[in-house]
Amino acid sequence: MDNQPAKPLPKTITAAPQQPAAPEPFVTASSARTQPTPPVQQRSSSAQAPAKQAPKVRYNAGEDPDYAARKGWPVKYPQPLPGSILPGKRIVAYYGNPLSKRMGALGEYPKDEMLQRLKGEVAKWQAADPSLPVQPALHLIAVVAQGEPGKSGKYRMVMPDTVVNQVYGWAKEAGALLFIDIQTGHDNIRTLLPRFEWLLKNPDVHLGIDPEFNLIASGKRPGTKIGTYDAADINYASGYLKELVRKHNLPPKVFVIHRFTRGGVTNAKNIVLRPEVQIVMHMDGWGAPWLKRDSYRDYIVAEPVQFTGFKLFYHNDTKKGDPLMTPQDLLKLNPKPIYIQYQ
Repeated sequence: MDNQPAKPLPKTITAAPQQPAAPEPFVTASSARTQPTPPVQQRSSSAQAPAKQAPKVRYNAGEDPDYAARKGWPVKYPQPLPGSILPGKRIVAYYGNPLSKRMGALGEYPKDEMLQRLKGEVAKWQAADPSLPVQPALHLIAVVAQGEPGKSGKYRMVMPDTVVNQVYGWAKEAGALLFIDIQTGHDNIRTLLPRFEWLLKNPDVHLGIDPEFNLIASGKRPGTKIGTYDAADINYASGYLKELVRKHNLPPKVFVIHRFTRGGVTNAKNIVLRPEVQIVMHMDGWGAPWLKRDSYRDYIVAEPVQFTGFKLFYHNDTKKGDPLMTPQDLLKLNPKPIYIQYQ
């Protein structure tokens, strides 16, 4: 096993920033015809004046319900099984690793302060959308991509069971779910995922995978190139979870897939939906609010799978002076994200 995790590999949205579309010109009284207006003919009292057309609603990227409908939302998926978390609840999670203050909120603050902060975010979401109960969660990076090959030669570090169990205990203390997140580096999800059956066989433990750090195909070092998962990889992991649910008589597993580039997930239309697994395509890039909305529209809304998620970065989203998006901002998106993650 390698030593402490390497410096975190920050996520960035690599697509060139897009400029907001130019506003359409408005017709005003001052731009009316310059020719004399002909006399208005007398109309009978029974004639009705033409109805006024309602002004066209202007949406930010990711908010337009007509665009979502054209892309296939709402998605048809298998009837949720008993014990399903989604869509009956919204999950609000803190992400990170307790061995690093720079990988996310989960490790940035002491345990008690971290759980209190998470509780505050849960309360904000519950107030913003009282119709949907909010379920807290801790999202642990259990396999951390590394900038060096390490003893394994795989450019990844598997967290010791003691660390994983420590965070699992924190989750239980807070009435929260636990997600284990796998950054494969040069390893294979088919090798790494079965190593966590001892944990995933618990009903309150779920899964996340990160295409950014799946770099087997390119052979590049993590942090120098953005990786990818194909639908075949996602279907393998989903199928593994399905068998785990059946084997241990568990409620369905939530399966989060991070995405912030077009190539981050390939052949998304081939992803298989199963009653035992609830798939969340999670918008994971950082930047200004308009850029995050663009990414949500282009990579999440445009390629429907099942449920949607949205990540907020306390530091990276705001480092250029932009505000952190609020629950009210995200609830304007269409479809509304049902999994929210804070890093």
